[in-house]
Amino acid sequence: MAMKLTSLLGNSQKLDGGAMFGNAPKALWQQWYPCDEQNRIHLQCRCLLVQEDDRNILFETGIGAFFEPKLKQRFGVQEDEHCLLNALSELGLSPSDIDIIVLSHLHFDHAGGLLKAYQELKAPTLAFPNAQVIVSETAWQRALNPHARDKASFIADLQPLLEASGRLERVRGTRSALLGDRYRFHYSDGHTPGMLLTEIETDDGALVFAADLIPGTAWVHLPITMGYDRFPEMLIDEKRRLLADLHARGGHLFFTHDPEIASAALQQDDRGKFSAANAVHKLA
Repeated sequence: MAMKLTSLLGNSQKLDGGAMFGNAPKALWQQWYPCDEQNRIHLQCRCLLVQEDDRNILFETGIGAFFEPKLKQRFGVQEDEHCLLNALSELGLSPSDIDIIVLSHLHFDHAGGLLKAYQELKAPTLAFPNAQVIVSETAWQRALNPHARDKASFIADLQPLLEASGRLERVRGTRSALLGDRYRFHYSDGHTPGMLLTEIETDDGALVFAADLIPGTAWVHLPITMGYDRFPEMLIDEKRRLLADLHARGGHLFFTHDPEIASAALQQDDRGKFSAANAVHKLA
């Protein structure tokens, strides 16, 4: 079965660098990602399109353009248009051509692109009329019953729309009958409960959609976590296991938030420190 992989922009953000790097000091993280006068760093909300012989699969939809103007400014969304839909159009695809969408979790910067762009006085609607949507059961329950710490990270209108669509698959194991055997799930709870990290069996080996476990190349370094992570120590242990396994198999990571790098292999030095290698700026 032929498989084509393309990285697509699902809009971009500027977010506080301190929040993105947890307890790492600014003197360290600004060497990796420069910040503006408001202490914000530039971040992509990158999606992955997998085109097979007879279907189109999207891994996440980015932040999209669903926010009303006040919230768009608050969360640093940079573009006015729905960038993912524009990127698909450039490939000759419409929203109705997408067959499956896999969400690592339901935070707005990963799932907001499921909604059409904001229109004043109009209720939110889904942007992809035919797509089956896959999310883990645990992540779904978290979105329905969020903790006060991350309630603002979810879109209250999204879950009812997905449930009413009749196109939602809530997975519990490592496989989805809908996706098939070339895809399997790793789970992570350190950032948010039930986050799915999909491993794709490509012609060049394993590619793991790293989501917010490893949002960019800087976070490949084990101690680096985000202030948004619910259990940083758990996340570090999850990251260690995934990196060791993927490095041993010569696999690659796909990054959702890195400002420049879409994918990279892994290397490990004599001290056991992991880092990104052979970085690719865009998959096409």
